[in-house]
Amino acid sequence: MKKAIALVLSAVTLLGTAACSGNSGSSSSSSGSAQSFENVVNVCSWGEYIDESLIDEFEAETGIHVNYQTAESNEALYSQLKMGGVDYDVVVPSDYMIARLIKEDMLAELNYDNIPNFSLIDPQYTHLSYDPDNLYTVPYTWGTVGIIYNTAMIDDEITSWSAMFDPKYAGNVLMIRNSRDALMAALCYLGYSINTTDEAEIREAFALLRGAKEQGVYQSFVMDEIYQKMEGGNAAISMYYAGDYLTMLENNEDLAYVVPEEGSNWFVDAMCVLKTAQHKENAEAWINFIASTESNLRNMDYIWYASPNQEALAQYPDYYEEEYGEALDEEIYNIMAAPPEVLERCEVYVNLPQETLDLYNELWTELGI
Repeated sequence: MKKAIALVLSAVTLLGTAACSGNSGSSSSSSGSAQSFENVVNVCSWGEYIDESLIDEFEAETGIHVNYQTAESNEALYSQLKMGGVDYDVVVPSDYMIARLIKEDMLAELNYDNIPNFSLIDPQYTHLSYDPDNLYTVPYTWGTVGIIYNTAMIDDEITSWSAMFDPKYAGNVLMIRNSRDALMAALCYLGYSINTTDEAEIREAFALLRGAKEQGVYQSFVMDEIYQKMEGGNAAISMYYAGDYLTMLENNEDLAYVVPEEGSNWFVDAMCVLKTAQHKENAEAWINFIASTESNLRNMDYIWYASPNQEALAQYPDYYEEEYGEALDEEIYNIMAAPPEVLERCEVYVNLPQETLDLYNELWTELGI
């Protein structure tokens, strides 16, 4: 079986700048001053989201030093960018947040001549609604959001989002600390689109979420701390992302994952370059390196998220068998790379109108997380 990923990115020897300060997530950066190097690239992505040996390899091949930072969520990343004080070149938001950054003129158009590996990306993951003309993005990973539960602690087979709101599981449920995903679960359970702009529907979903919180259903609202809690059997039910579930499974074989019967979100995260980037060509060199088949194979093997690189996704079962001397379990592969019959009942997030985003913010503040 694959080695488990550490809960925090291990220390990587990075000689890049320390310019990406003020991050809410973990970080890896050098002790050198921001003025020490010109040949750098500042990257902000998510925790648990890269085989960090790729960073070392990129540095060795190109001489470009990488300063790698992490953010907790799309909303946290957006807040950092709007507040300023960070110096990211490459960011890796999810689809709906990319659409928002494009709308607000925060992304630079890419020079795809510098990114020949873009040709390896499956057309299924290009020209999507968040970047229809494919001017700004190169897909990084894709996957689904679902429910993770501990079969040693829960007798029921979980199939519905109702488990995230059921008082019988009080104190044993972890709700995601992300307004879009948390309300998505409630909207799906109620039979509404995850992209609804109907205020009554959104308020009904919020009432469900707030009611569960008031009844003590939620042990806590979590992001990366979910690993310790679910792997250690400190909570029985949570909602999170398929790739992270597969990482947890390596450390606790009692865990199961389901995309609920009512549907869910399937997402694409993509690499983008900010308009404020000071190292745009270096950023495009990094994106091209990460988009290669070899990088995608190694990333899949490390983070368990599905690759948009069609060669890598097709080759991964053989890669796994060669690497570990055993066949990749088909169920595991289908959780990582959800088959069409699962995706058919899921929706991709779209960027919501400003008045709906304001409503989300108002309700999330009211929830008091």
